[in-house]
Amino acid sequence: MSDTIATARLEASISADLHAMLKRAAQLQGRSVTDFVIAAVQDAAQRAIEQAEVVRLSLADQQCFAQAMLSPPEPAPALKRAYARRKKLLRTQ
Repeated sequence: MSDTIATARLEASISADLHAMLKRAAQLQGRSVTDFVIAAVQDAAQRAIEQAEVVRLSLADQQCFAQAMLSPPEPAPALKRAYARRKKLLRTQ
């Protein structure tokens, strides 16, 4: 039984200047260009995902959120009616 890792190929056409920069940066870190690019792309992808998924609030928004959690407003009449209908529906099932 062998442990194989699925891989995919990624190709990109880049300028000679960018290629030289990547090669130099990889050399400075003692890596191959491929290893350097993979690490850089992985870091960039992780940051992009985190920025899209993490909600960041200003200090004022944080205070407003905390206040709402500590002292929630009274439910609106429509919410009270919806909750009562839900309770009634669940009792009949």
